[in-house]
Amino acid sequence: MSSDDFGSEPLGSCSVATIASLLAYGLDQDTITGLCQPEEGNGCTSTDNCMFQYLMGATADAQSAASNVSVGLDVSFLLFSGYLVFIMQLGFAVLCAGCIRSKNCMNILLKNMLDACVGAIGFYLFGYAFAYGRKYGQNSNGFIGNWNFALSYTTETSMSGTEFTTFGWHQFFFQWSFCAATTTIVSGAVAERCTFSAYMTYAFFLSSFVYPVVVHWVWDSQGWLSAFNTFQDGYALILKTGAIDFAGSGVVHMTGGVAALMGAAIIGPRIGRFAPDGSVNEMKGHSSTLVVMGTFLLWFGWFGFNPGSNLVVASQAAATVVSRVAVTTALAGGAGGISMLFYKFLTVRAWDVVATCNGILAGLVAVTASCSVIEPWAAIITGAIGAIVFSVADYVTLNKLKVDDPVSAFALHGAVGAWGVLFPGFLAAPHYVVEVYGAYGFGMDAEAGKRFGLFYGGHGQVLLVQVIEVLAIFGWTGFMMGGFFFIMNLVGLLRVSMQEEMTGLDITNHTKRAGSASQANGGKYESHESWRRPGMEPTAAATTSSSDDDTERADPK
Repeated sequence: MSSDDFGSEPLGSCSVATIASLLAYGLDQDTITGLCQPEEGNGCTSTDNCMFQYLMGATADAQSAASNVSVGLDVSFLLFSGYLVFIMQLGFAVLCAGCIRSKNCMNILLKNMLDACVGAIGFYLFGYAFAYGRKYGQNSNGFIGNWNFALSYTTETSMSGTEFTTFGWHQFFFQWSFCAATTTIVSGAVAERCTFSAYMTYAFFLSSFVYPVVVHWVWDSQGWLSAFNTFQDGYALILKTGAIDFAGSGVVHMTGGVAALMGAAIIGPRIGRFAPDGSVNEMKGHSSTLVVMGTFLLWFGWFGFNPGSNLVVASQAAATVVSRVAVTTALAGGAGGISMLFYKFLTVRAWDVVATCNGILAGLVAVTASCSVIEPWAAIITGAIGAIVFSVADYVTLNKLKVDDPVSAFALHGAVGAWGVLFPGFLAAPHYVVEVYGAYGFGMDAEAGKRFGLFYGGHGQVLLVQVIEVLAIFGWTGFMMGGFFFIMNLVGLLRVSMQEEMTGLDITNHTKRAGSASQANGGKYESHESWRRPGMEPTAAATTSSSDDDTERADPK
């Protein structure tokens, strides 16, 4: 039948008049044939019936196309956010390099690179499974994941399309970028005296086990602290609330900060860091330029770190949350920098650029947990106070606890991270809590149940859960990483020899001049007994060498 003859006789269950009406509505021959004479089932019988089936099919096709676009947009958003988070590795590397002495610069840069390298393998083999792994259709447990090791299930579901949005490649990549950031936090705390073997082993242990367990607790729908664990009558398992830690003030920063504290305390201070009377000898970093560059790179990466933690963007509701998080992140960083600038001026009567950088980072760490559930003015408050928390914690860590942390990793990420975790208990806005967590553990009655900040009239269970998260992360990370560093130190694998430390790790580890450098020193730094620990006096050689090195470095302030 030619196109001219089409409609001149009945087709399937459609009469000639029905076919003529469908042609008049603009349907083509193939569409009409599919409606009137389908390969399976009965065709439509009237114009109205045919048009109804046609419109329903067109609607389904449009919805499918829109769904594909939505998935593509969400995946692209998460991947791009992961790219931004990964650029923070460069920020950490540059910042650490600027904070230490020039003789160890190459060494710390290589170790920062290894954080990403070793962390990628550890998180691939074990970490991602411990964080989010569960068998399809089954539950894991509140403590640790137990499925998808080495991305076995991700490979399967990506091929079949089953649960791709939940278990696809993009999810692993984004979560790995966070893991790499956590691992890198420790690098500066043990800088200038940690062995390569200990460093690589620590990076693997933290990324493959210690950090993923914390992730599972707070972010996985099975975790005991998670606001997404709604198996108890539709509410979160713990206090019917769950922890508010949107982007990881606790999960990422506290975990890395407490690990840094354990490492710095157990490995001991750098030679010459403390005088015989216990007073602190200043050991300035060699480049304030690198510190500033690292700070801006980290701030830039934070715009993937915090907004990306919403995981999706392809709806007006999701886009609203993402854009608000970007604003609160920017304001908290700015408030932290200004707060620290004036705090240092009032205390030392100097405009301190390095301190301002620390203030910016403190503000960013502080807002990371609450960025999605607070007003912009509240972000300014948490950032400004975060900078002061950093200053106090840094003073106590160095001057009271006698822990030598070259980059103040614990003060910045551990102490300020804890402040960031607690902050939602005070100023989590009711309507934002419903918007972000309404479909999960807080329930749609979050406002009626007063599950929001105390200063808005909420009850104390939200703050109590935040306190529990702080204590749980500190206890778990402190025990696991403290035990790890203690064992490594006990067997003599944690710290380099005094000769290597005094000469500089760049020469002894990264050039062919290590042997000649040792001979030039005449072997006078062979003894480990002159390492400076709290309560021990440095040798004359150690004091002299440290002073000589300081004269060659630029003052970053």
